[in-house]
Amino acid sequence: MFLARPFVILRHVANCSSKVGVSRASSYYKIDENICGLSDEQKELRSLVFNFAQKELAPKAAEIDKKNNFDELRTFWKELGKLGLLGPTVKTEYGGTGGTYFDHVIIMEELSRASAAIGLSYGAHSNLCVNQIHRNGTEEQKHKYLPKLCSGEHIGALAMSESGSGSDVVSMKLRAEKKGDYYVLNGTKFWITNGPDADTLIVYARTNPNADKPQHGITAFIIERGMEGFSTAQKLDKLGMRGSNTCELVFEDCKVPAANILGEVNKGVYVLFSGLDLERLVITGGSLGLFQACCDVAFEYAHSRKQFNQYLAQFQFIQGKIADMSTTLTASRTYLYAVAKSCDAGHINRKDCASVLLFCAENTTKAALDAIQILGGNGYINDNATGRLLRDAKLYEIGAGTSEIRRLVISRAITEEYL
Repeated sequence: MFLARPFVILRHVANCSSKVGVSRASSYYKIDENICGLSDEQKELRSLVFNFAQKELAPKAAEIDKKNNFDELRTFWKELGKLGLLGPTVKTEYGGTGGTYFDHVIIMEELSRASAAIGLSYGAHSNLCVNQIHRNGTEEQKHKYLPKLCSGEHIGALAMSESGSGSDVVSMKLRAEKKGDYYVLNGTKFWITNGPDADTLIVYARTNPNADKPQHGITAFIIERGMEGFSTAQKLDKLGMRGSNTCELVFEDCKVPAANILGEVNKGVYVLFSGLDLERLVITGGSLGLFQACCDVAFEYAHSRKQFNQYLAQFQFIQGKIADMSTTLTASRTYLYAVAKSCDAGHINRKDCASVLLFCAENTTKAALDAIQILGGNGYINDNATGRLLRDAKLYEIGAGTSEIRRLVISRAITEEYL
């Protein structure tokens, strides 16, 4: 329970409120916390992250996108660590705050509302890396890696995909050959979020190429920056999520101690898929934050811009868009929060984790298009955020399994209920 924590996060609320000095002005479309079902602590958490992100991150979002880099990433990461935001689901004994996945979603949402790119990097760090080590690591591994990851001293990443293994991830070719008390890795990984910056990475490699099924010969390893034979290649120039640094990883006779195996040998697929449902849950918070940002921008504009001597929001066509955006935003948030609560109660359902990301991601892309349409010509120029919001939103229809893969997961889960 949130109340049982040492209030690492909430102790900062009073301090940050005086430092941040951002309030929910008219330019932010208000979230009805009563409908959302947040506890008082979670309302405080949202307020903390909102105020911090709107002051420290939102004003830099356009520059981050333009430069495809966040020059202050390391400093910002340490600030997140001081606020207790980098290990929300990690036990306090490892440097975390002992929170819930619901808390994690709220943090992801508000960071992404300010900058979707940095929100994505946050999700890759806090969920794909940190949470996986917390769930699957040995005591020695958790005590070795989690404190620095939770403090912000280190940045984390996860590497599954390869240039030839995207949706069909278990067809991966990165090899890990056992040599005494270590493994030698050879191959590459591609599209790795946080790859250029990460100090600690979870990397999946094939340890048994002769397994009866390809998924049964995969093992997860914890890789450290600086390991001999490990390097990063070109940083990718992406359409959106620019500044969330992404690259190729290269392994050339990289020696990894057997002690760095995460989970069991040849059973990495269980580590992979056990975390995938929670990955989809948490990153849906990123999509939801983007949806909220679209409404923040479009609704304010519609109520300040006049044409034909009346506000845009007084025209029925625009009213229809506003109504649809607001309704779908609330539906997305309500669904996401319900799934988060269910996961916190121990009911992790792969169908709903896939469904909520599918629903929210596709509707967020539509909301970004509607936001551009409401702003008209102003929405089509890069002086406004709407173009960036659209480019960022599209990622959530691709990452963590494409929309097509999600529909496959959902339909198979339903079929299993009948056959």
